[in-house]
Order: sequence, then structure tokens, then C-alpha cells
Amino acid sequence: MSDNNSFTSHFVELRSRLIKSLIFIFVIFVISYTFAEYIYSFLVSPYAEAVKDDSISRRLIFTALHETFITYLKVAFFSAIFCGSPFILIQIYKFIAPGLYKNEKKALLPYLISTPILFLFGAMLVYYLIMPLAIKFFLSFETMGSNTNLPIQLEAKVNEYLSLIMRLIFAFGISFQLPVVLSLFARIGVINSTYLKERRKYVVVIIFAVAALLTPPDPVTQIGLALPLLLLYEISIMTVKIIEKN
Repeated sequence: MSDNNSFTSHFVELRSRLIKSLIFIFVIFVISYTFAEYIYSFLVSPYAEAVKDDSISRRLIFTALHETFITYLKVAFFSAIFCGSPFILIQIYKFIAPGLYKNEKKALLPYLISTPILFLFGAMLVYYLIMPLAIKFFLSFETMGSNTNLPIQLEAKVNEYLSLIMRLIFAFGISFQLPVVLSLFARIGVINSTYLKERRKYVVVIIFAVAALLTPPDPVTQIGLALPLLLLYEISIMTVKIIEKN
């Protein structure tokens, strides 16, 4: 009977945490939609900066009546998830914390802090470096044409551009959680530093394969994701060594 009561109390606690998280996400979504135009301008800024010195006038277009409305909804939802992630992590921690020992809580706290920080670093890498380079790369395929053929000129759709940059931000942010995942596996004894070193050559292939799946089919974004992941993998090996010593 006590086990049943314990399960019920855990279920009620989990439901409460989920409801709080959903309410918080919804509130952020409403606020984000109110300021969707400003968030849109922020996300479009890498494109605007990359083409500001071009000799031709650049613009973002939409080809359906509802496209801008749907785009603003996507932007608001993206902002809600991005800003609400730390709150969700806190709710997860509060749910599992009562079942942890004091030393386990202390061990888990650095992961709770490093997860959003690493996600933010991944997002900043996309925004300030990868997207400007990728835009320049794609624009290099434009041709001005001649008397016998038509020019090839980019007329980017606003929905496609924003979907691309938001997808890349989440892809890089999630991929940057590699040190967190590997160090957690090390703490529970699944892997060790020797294991990671011996499989380094396989990891290189896997990282480039994952980068190819998560990014557009161009070398700039693929290499831009793969190289930081390789660096994070090496950092993970050092982190696992420290965990083993402690």
C-alpha cells in the first residue's frame, strides 16, 4: 500500500512540474509573439549584415498570404523553448532532488549550470560565425548573366531562412551537450577516459556524419559543427580524467 501511495505522490509531483513548465512556456510564447517582429529582426540580422555591402538590393520574400503569420508563430515558439529551457531543467532537478543524497546533489549541480551555458555557446557560434559564412558561401553561386542567359540571383524566403537558422541553433546547442553526456556516463561507470581515447578515430567519423545530417548540404556549416564537436570531445576526455581522479 505504501509503495502505491509513493508512486501516486511521485506521479502527482511529476504532473505538477509538467504543468508548471507548460504554463511557463505558454506565457513566454505569448510574450514572444507580442515582440515577434523584434525577435524576427534579431534572427535576420546575420543575413542583413552579410549582404549589406552587396551592389544589388537584397530582400526576404514570402509567397503565401499566411506565411508571415506562421513565421511569427514559429519565431515565438522558438523563443519560448529557448528561453524556457533553463526553467524546465530546474523543474527536472527539483523533481529528482528529493531522491538524491547530498553529495549527489552537489555532483548534479554543475551539469545543471553547464547545460544552458553550452547550449548558449552553440547558439552564439551559429549566429555570429556559421550563418554569415554560410550565407557568403551560398551567395557565391550567383551569376549576373549575359545577353544569352538569365542571371541566377537569390530571392530568399523569410520562412525558409528563419527555419534554417532556428534549426541550426538547436542543432548546435544540443550537439554542444556532448561533454555533459559523456561526463555523466563516466560518473555512473559506463565509460572511462581510456575507452574514449581508444575510440577517437571512430568518433571522428561519427561526428562528421552527424554534422552532415544536422546541417544543410554545404561544407561551411558541416565543418563549422564538426570541428567544435571534436574539440568538445577532447575536452570531455580531460573532464572524464578529472572525474576518475576524484
